[in-house]
Amino acid sequence: MVRRREGVVGALLVGGASRRFGSPKALAVYEGETLAERAHRVLAEAFDRVLVVGKAADRLDLPFPVVDDGSDVRAPIVGVAAALREAGAELCVVLPTDMPHVTPALLRSLAAAADGVDAAVPQTGPLPGAYRRTALPVLEQRIAAGELALRGALARLETRVVECDEALLANVNEAADLR
Repeated sequence: MVRRREGVVGALLVGGASRRFGSPKALAVYEGETLAERAHRVLAEAFDRVLVVGKAADRLDLPFPVVDDGSDVRAPIVGVAAALREAGAELCVVLPTDMPHVTPALLRSLAAAADGVDAAVPQTGPLPGAYRRTALPVLEQRIAAGELALRGALARLETRVVECDEALLANVNEAADLR
């Protein structure tokens, strides 16, 4: 068994709008567990500590506490910034609740690739991703300016791209994607 990476906080994002899905994705069941429980388990297998970030107003019925991201805006950049503020660690590996095929090994590889840079992301984009506290000022500036595309923030950060199997990165947008 591969040892969990210490000193890194795994951060689960559960604050998405789920507009196309029609109900909170975090509560959707896939292979016998909710997407949120599955993602939390994968993060816990990879890291010593897991922080769950979302919207307190959503009142999601989850078996772990959700830290409110402090914003009315629903955008991944808000969750990543909140995770970095709340984690108390230099590095957060962030996983959205709607990526059920991500593995602990992939998350650990992102953490390892973040050594010496602000962020490490797969070839497909900003999430899942490993983000250092050094990225927080750029994320906060973009949020304040209404520039909410996390992908756009990567252009202002020193970022390393990690090539990985794209099948692991498939996300759930509609209930049919859970089959």
